[in-house]
Amino acid sequence: MSTALAVFHGAFGRAALYRLNRPLAPHAHREGHLVFLIDGQPASVLVNGVRHSVTRECAVAISPWEPHEFRPSDLGAGATFLTLYIAPRWFEDMSRSTGEVMRFGAASLLLDNNLRRLCRVVSDMMADGHTGERFPGYLYELTGACYQRSWEAARASARQAPRVRDFRIRNAIRLMSERVTDDCVLDRIARDAGLSRPHFYKLFRQNIGLTPNMYLNTLRLERSIDRLTQSGDPVTSIGLDLGFASQASFTRFFSNNIGIAPTDYRRVSVLAA
Repeated sequence: MSTALAVFHGAFGRAALYRLNRPLAPHAHREGHLVFLIDGQPASVLVNGVRHSVTRECAVAISPWEPHEFRPSDLGAGATFLTLYIAPRWFEDMSRSTGEVMRFGAASLLLDNNLRRLCRVVSDMMADGHTGERFPGYLYELTGACYQRSWEAARASARQAPRVRDFRIRNAIRLMSERVTDDCVLDRIARDAGLSRPHFYKLFRQNIGLTPNMYLNTLRLERSIDRLTQSGDPVTSIGLDLGFASQASFTRFFSNNIGIAPTDYRRVSVLAA
């Protein structure tokens, strides 16, 4: 059974140590995302439909808003993964330091001795509960080294975040943020943006690179994580407030996107002081 071993929230974003034995639904994040294998059998991540391996020698880097899908190879005992979600501000700092755009240069990252050492230090500190003053420094060093390595592997054009040309889609994004808790929100947003449903879905995909459903799920997931870590609200209330019909449907949504039940996630989460 998939379980959360440790989750740490701070200015850098999120660092999570998970033991996973189940695939995750296709999803995206506004943060940069790094996946490392710590213990167990390799896995794969489909990034924009292309398969990349997560092994002890190779990590996977996912740029902001890139659709991806996690697939473990061991569906029994599972394997332990360190997953980092790099906040846009940190990503912007790294971009300036390297002179590159706010995106990883390549999805597959070969890990040298230094990257493997940093990965082990970060995962050991999390497993031992030693996420003190030195921990963010190690995280920044690890993410910065991975960022530079990705651009050594490939130079590519990229987007910082969804750059929206169509004013109707810009308006739709604003409405989605305001109505993230509503039922049947996408049909109403399409209508309020002055678009038919098929035209709305087509324009949204062209402008954002994601389906409206995946974008809305990203907003709901972010909102649920904030509530789980920054409030004492019951999980049932959080799910209902986000438009889910029951705690079971909210738990299923959260587990399909994170790999961990919301109660498990809350149990191991630590916020930076």
